[in-house]
Amino acid sequence: MEISPLGDSALLIRVVENFDAAPDDALAKVVRAKRVIESEQIGGVIELAPAYGTLAVFYDPARAVDSGAPSENPFAWIEQQITRALTRDENIADDLSSRPVVDIPVCYEQEFGWDLDHVARHAKLHWKEVVDLHCSVEYRVYCVGFTPGFPYLGGLPRQLATPRKDAPRKEVPSGAVAIGGSQTGIYPVKSPGGWNVIGRTPLRLFDSQKNPPAFLQAGDRVRFRAITREEFERSIL
Repeated sequence: MEISPLGDSALLIRVVENFDAAPDDALAKVVRAKRVIESEQIGGVIELAPAYGTLAVFYDPARAVDSGAPSENPFAWIEQQITRALTRDENIADDLSSRPVVDIPVCYEQEFGWDLDHVARHAKLHWKEVVDLHCSVEYRVYCVGFTPGFPYLGGLPRQLATPRKDAPRKEVPSGAVAIGGSQTGIYPVKSPGGWNVIGRTPLRLFDSQKNPPAFLQAGDRVRFRAITREEFERSIL
């Protein structure tokens, strides 16, 4: 594994070189590395952010020094602790296939699915077939980012892959379910965005008062389920 500085209070661990070659296997290795480092409770480490083949480790240099790191180079000490943890033969694993599937209800009706017709034309399908296809497979959360709690979901049927919009919208509502290239995702908070919006979920995907604040985590399994406008109103959280 390659470890390199990421600014003055973070480092980046490159767990795998080619994520696309075997995404699920690569994701399992990244999630395992995250769990190993969490279990080590390294002094000064404050946050871990898994992504595509990498794991970012954020740390507080002052707290690291309090835990034994030399004040002139806390990065080297953090790197040493991480390397030692990751090279041990620890019985820590994360069988991603055993995680429960998270059910995401989505209303695909026209008032929410602004770009559903566009995706249907691009895929040469009826919009109802787009909905059926979108709900027919299991997705995997590969990464969480962009805005707080935004899940990048792999597993989108190839037929539904649609390029991002040329000009992003200035405002996309929270809960919007969208397609960007070969991935699908959910906007947890109101924000600008250039993905193709095909529906909206009533679930709240980010709550700063909860721990963790993000509803979905890297490695989670997800399925979408179509609901009516009336069900959407009854389910708003």
